[in-house]
Amino acid sequence: MTTEQPASPPASPPASPRAATRYAGHGDVRLAYEDLGGAGGDPLLLVMGLAVSRFWWPDGLIGALAERGFHVAAYDQRDAGESTHFPSAGGSPITSALRHRSAVYPAEDLCDDAAAVLDALGWESAHLFGHSMGGQVAQRIALRHPGRVRSLTSCASLPSDVSGLAASRYVRAGTVARMTRLRFPEGRDGDIALGLAMARMIASPGYPFDEAAARARIERDAASGVRDTAAQSRQAGAKWHGGKLAELGLPALVLHGDSDPVLRASAARATAAAIKGARLVILPGVGHDLPAAVWPQVADEVRAVADRAVPSP
Repeated sequence: MTTEQPASPPASPPASPRAATRYAGHGDVRLAYEDLGGAGGDPLLLVMGLAVSRFWWPDGLIGALAERGFHVAAYDQRDAGESTHFPSAGGSPITSALRHRSAVYPAEDLCDDAAAVLDALGWESAHLFGHSMGGQVAQRIALRHPGRVRSLTSCASLPSDVSGLAASRYVRAGTVARMTRLRFPEGRDGDIALGLAMARMIASPGYPFDEAAARARIERDAASGVRDTAAQSRQAGAKWHGGKLAELGLPALVLHGDSDPVLRASAARATAAAIKGARLVILPGVGHDLPAAVWPQVADEVRAVADRAVPSP
């Protein structure tokens, strides 16, 4: 249950070539989502990371997934994008993550938000693909709502079994420190510049950085998730009280870049080791993003793990 009355979602951004924004309801929370195409295919829900919106998913990757027979949808988690943002909570994302109690809401609320989005889409169940913190949330959705998840793909993420100080062993503290030192003027131009600096910092060293594509994604954002440290703190401070990864009994894929500047590849190895039968794929030269060159491989891997799932009635 939430402990504070949420604020209204931010104003919608300028129109983009993607689908119209729709909203799902979970109590007082409005969750922005969109249907990204592939109707008639296997339902696939995308879960993005810490405080950033669904617009950070590359259009080319979405297209590759649709080409492989998925009906793709994505949503903004609470405190991200066009979804409901909560009142400010004190502390930084790091201190919030280290606390023993949830800052504003528990991690279970994030999982139930996803179930509300599935309801709004009319999907009894779906395959999940989560990136960064979204991967951890996707793991927990599968644990909390096992009947609604057909397969799980966790990318560039931590294992959901760890939190607080236990999670710090997987985090590259130097990169996090450099992120906290980024400074850009307030306002729209500063938000875009900050987003680009952050995107460049987490980019894949083995591949060219596509600044134009990154800028296009960042400019779609209604609110700057990389600027909003209060929202990051609330999400990072959402504590999990549910099951362990060993309890999962579904096909699972764990992806991670061997050059991830944010999280060590040992996080992926721990996640895959904890889930019986999980497939681990370490992507050479890949950072904390997914560059265009690996989209076909990633889409093929997501298709393969989905094909291992028991068909939904």
